[in-house]
Amino acid sequence: MFGRFGFIYPKVKRREGRQEDLGQLDLVTPFGKAFLKAEEYPAQQECFLRSLSLEQIEAPDDLGFFSPLRWILAVMLELEKRTGSSEISRIEFCLWGHTTNPSYKVSEVVDSILDLRRRRKDAPAKRRFDAAEIKKHGEDYSHENKNFTDYGDMNMRYLRISGVVQRKGRGLIIVPAKHLLAEQLAKDTATRRPIMDVYRELCNGAALPTDNLDTAKALLSNMESQLKANHILYDLSDRPLNTVAEINIARQYLEKLWMDTDEMKYASEQSNQWQEISDYMSLLVDGGGKKIDNDDEDNGIEVPKEETPVYLEWTLWRAALAMGALTNHPSEVRGFRLDSDFLPVSTAGGGQGDLYWEYQDFTILTEVTMSRSSRQEAMEGEPVRRHVSDAVLKYGEKNIPVYGLFVAIKIDTNTAETFRHGIWYTKDDAKQRLDILPLPLEQFQSFFVSLFQSNEPAKPQKVKQLIENCEAVRDKMQAPEWKQYISDEVIR
Repeated sequence: MFGRFGFIYPKVKRREGRQEDLGQLDLVTPFGKAFLKAEEYPAQQECFLRSLSLEQIEAPDDLGFFSPLRWILAVMLELEKRTGSSEISRIEFCLWGHTTNPSYKVSEVVDSILDLRRRRKDAPAKRRFDAAEIKKHGEDYSHENKNFTDYGDMNMRYLRISGVVQRKGRGLIIVPAKHLLAEQLAKDTATRRPIMDVYRELCNGAALPTDNLDTAKALLSNMESQLKANHILYDLSDRPLNTVAEINIARQYLEKLWMDTDEMKYASEQSNQWQEISDYMSLLVDGGGKKIDNDDEDNGIEVPKEETPVYLEWTLWRAALAMGALTNHPSEVRGFRLDSDFLPVSTAGGGQGDLYWEYQDFTILTEVTMSRSSRQEAMEGEPVRRHVSDAVLKYGEKNIPVYGLFVAIKIDTNTAETFRHGIWYTKDDAKQRLDILPLPLEQFQSFFVSLFQSNEPAKPQKVKQLIENCEAVRDKMQAPEWKQYISDEVIR
């Protein structure tokens, strides 16, 4: 995939040309170096978009090569023309999205999608209907039928990192702020250019419609119109807008402003989403999986098994937003990155805590891990105490107490023993006694749910009180007893 995105020189097949005419296999390309310098997520997203917009996949019937992103956008825009919405559901994508290409007519693909949609709407059992449709499609397919959905989920993730489409249910929809760009990209879905020419452009950074001055101006103007329509204030008066680069930087600034505003709205909605947050915790306790409501895949939730660490951070972030009263911006609470529909992209970077819950008169630094063995103490004991110590020094300047909350699927007794003592020495050899509460996710879930079921006021203060109550008795107990006391205190 590094080669596919042009971050390293891809392998050139003999029928395509000579490797030496492109570049040394697996060597980082100029575009790869540009990607490494892209520090903000919008800039990284644009790199992915440049790669995905290139026609690299061979099409049948001697049509040359096509870009799956451009093809899917063409299908989604035709859907929007017919129905008023660009939304394509998961089952529609799996059967008529990533299984088609420019050898099909866009209109006929959309006919098939709408036919599937009508028949599915009338079906009393949606999952049974989906299974039957997949089986029917599998009659002309030589591999396992599960590939329709397994590869469908993967391919939708690839398309989402372009930033042009985002999740809608378990399907896709065109991002409103990128609609004009989507229209530009969908104009051409296939090319007959020699693949070596495509590879050269890929490895040096593919062109986008935004590289054209008039298009860049139009996209910026469109973005401004959408911000005004959504009553989002902005000011570009101090920014130069003469070159394509300056205009695109201004547009990316507005996109980030919009996302920050949307994140505040998203945060305010979480108190009404506490049941879903709890459902995600249940999936994480089980090591990942799906929860389907009302026999309908489109309305279910999922934690991919290979992405449980980042979903654990994301779920605890949502829990903090749901409890409310935070004084820092939602983006400052988390250390991980989000995509355009507020799903996690990666775990928090090193050298800092996972989550910083800041309140008016105290702060809770939350650390999470999926590890559960005796290695847990070796991996987490030192960094967690160091991060809490750093926070104590930082917030201590404002006389704000800091508490540590360590959440894992299972708490190893050796980890509990380390946090029971909670001793850390600063660089100046000053001794600190840290308040760090180790809590299994299932117990945190129970406590979290009880706050909403009983409509408890001042929810963050209840977490602080739980930590203080458990820390008050730690010197009187050994680790196994302390773990049991914590468990009892959670349900008290």
